[in-house]
Amino acid sequence: MSLIIRGAHVVSPKEKIDKPLELHIRSGRIAGLYDKGKAPAKIDPDAKVIDAGGLVLTPGLIDMHVHLREPGFEYKETIATGTKAAASGGFTSVACMANTFPVNDSASVTRYITGKAEKEACVNVFPVGAMTMGLKGERLCEYGDMRDAGCVAVSDDGRPVMDAAMMRRVMEYAKTFDLLCISHCEDEALAHGGQMNEGAKSTVLGLTGIPCAAEEVMVARDVLLAELTKCRLHIAHVSTKGALRIIKNAKKRGVNVTCETAPHYFMLTDDDITDYNTNYKVNPPLRSKEDKKAVIAGIKDGTIDVIASDHAPHHDDEKRAPFMYAAFGISGIQTVLPLTLSLVQSGVISMSDLVMKLSCQPAGILGLAGKGVIKVGACADLTLIDTKKAFTLQTGDIVSKGKNSPFIGRELKGCAQAVFVSGKRISI
Repeated sequence: MSLIIRGAHVVSPKEKIDKPLELHIRSGRIAGLYDKGKAPAKIDPDAKVIDAGGLVLTPGLIDMHVHLREPGFEYKETIATGTKAAASGGFTSVACMANTFPVNDSASVTRYITGKAEKEACVNVFPVGAMTMGLKGERLCEYGDMRDAGCVAVSDDGRPVMDAAMMRRVMEYAKTFDLLCISHCEDEALAHGGQMNEGAKSTVLGLTGIPCAAEEVMVARDVLLAELTKCRLHIAHVSTKGALRIIKNAKKRGVNVTCETAPHYFMLTDDDITDYNTNYKVNPPLRSKEDKKAVIAGIKDGTIDVIASDHAPHHDDEKRAPFMYAAFGISGIQTVLPLTLSLVQSGVISMSDLVMKLSCQPAGILGLAGKGVIKVGACADLTLIDTKKAFTLQTGDIVSKGKNSPFIGRELKGCAQAVFVSGKRISI
């Protein structure tokens, strides 16, 4: 079926497009881009026309860090529910982490995920395989088989690879297959037993703190190992000023390193944790005001390449526990877009910058050919955004099985009005 989108302001930084255009889609691909009044007179009479006046059209957004929980933890989330939440949040593609049960540490598990996604997902699903068997940091997985089965990167996210020699072998082996290494940077000895950021607030609340050094020590180690091995390294969920300083210096030296942060690190601090509300319990933890300021500066100056959700849905019972026993994580895939739009609205970044960090750069880092662009011949993965629509997030608005969000009750501005995957409009 043919589709015509009229009246939208198209923002596609890779093609340096930032203007109103009429877009034609045919057979799942972009067939034409036309200035106002320049579209051909002869149009497919069966084409469906969408009037997108006043809306912004971007390449399909890509969340490169989500936990879809399936297989094994379907009570938290499934591929079906997680991808519905992704579409509702404006995403047309997601990369799902390996900490499932069983762990995605073999081609057979990868094929299960891709097969399930083919049947039940409403957006593109790209599996991330484990670095080590069972996420135990002891034995390498078969990266070649996993890549051939569909893995786009390797990560033990949720756990660090503590042994530096093993991490070196991970990087060397991943480089052999041109696989991206996504590192969860946490020194378990320094973070042991911690529940929130180490500081004045943790002392007041009587909770064990996790020092910034627990993240920074591992960022420094992995950057040095990437420099040694020439591996492509991506640092997940950066939260501290010190970690960003290390990454920025590494980039200046030419180390092949990229990084991401999540919206809660530029929207919240440890001071926001009141009444032991476990929806604010994340790993790495919410940091200080100084760290939050550094994260915003890193987004602005380009040190931070990607904004990702680190979508971590949990069953209500796992969050209703006492703070020290509650699960870490935020169900965040539906709030990434409006929270990142707040940076546009406050003048920190431009709309073009937002598209780079939510689409173009995730596509490039993960090596997703044909994603993150709007050009003739490209796959028609698109996100249509209303940047002005204000709403107050309610629990019932969350499509994910996990309702664990600290942003419930908060007024947000901007949301996806439609997403298209290979030219097909997905119901949101």
